[in-house]
Amino acid sequence: MVIVLFCNEDICEFVSLAANEDWISEAWELDFLRQTFPSGCLVCRNKGVPVAFLTSIRYQKSGWVGNLLVRKEWRGKGLGPSLLARALGVLEEAGTQTIWLTASEAGRPIYERRKFTAIDTINRWEGCGRIENGFSNNSFKKIIELDEAGWGDQRKALLRATINRGSVSLRPEGFMVRQRWGSAIQLGPWGSTNPEAAAELLMHSIMPAENGARIFLDVPSKNQHASALLRSAGFSIRSSTTLLYRGEKPDYAPAKIYALASMGSMG
Repeated sequence: MVIVLFCNEDICEFVSLAANEDWISEAWELDFLRQTFPSGCLVCRNKGVPVAFLTSIRYQKSGWVGNLLVRKEWRGKGLGPSLLARALGVLEEAGTQTIWLTASEAGRPIYERRKFTAIDTINRWEGCGRIENGFSNNSFKKIIELDEAGWGDQRKALLRATINRGSVSLRPEGFMVRQRWGSAIQLGPWGSTNPEAAAELLMHSIMPAENGARIFLDVPSKNQHASALLRSAGFSIRSSTTLLYRGEKPDYAPAKIYALASMGSMG
């Protein structure tokens, strides 16, 4: 058994296994993570065959542990904790002060044993609708500032990647990115320092429609305005995970975070 860096040939295998777990994951995501933080994307191989995977990414002063996936027949053998320990070491050596992740109820004890602390619940909301044009005024610098207001860190690479694969609306006090996932649409990253601006962004980006596209997004439970806004637009909660951190307590402001940028893999 050996732990090595994620290679291009591993992407298809990972995406296939993730689909079996009902995870929302595509090849572009793995490719982005490999290119952005290659030392934090790991594979455990048994006689050359990949049996466990872990991805992570470093931002300016924080990091994110994303996809930890072990083949069913190899679970319970300590592979997940081994990959996690290696990834934490890589992130800390890279200078991260805070490390984030989201965990299922079953996986949470693994992370708590590694001194992760719960800080929020992330709810996955789903609805149906049609995409509208939104607002076209874009300033990448402003988007970085608005995103940092919620997470307490600059996440330039992540923001640029999600904007490049989707479309973005920007107001002076908020922004929203819309990403395509096949026939479905993800809302996020979506940040706003003002509830009225967040409502305006949603109203001008999505037209609720029963026969529209599937729309999904991951939202901090502590943002009560986001929950009320989505509920009024016909969205409902389908699942939940726990948001945890390790290291320095972050300047986390959930009231300014209306949707994460990824479905658990990058924050």
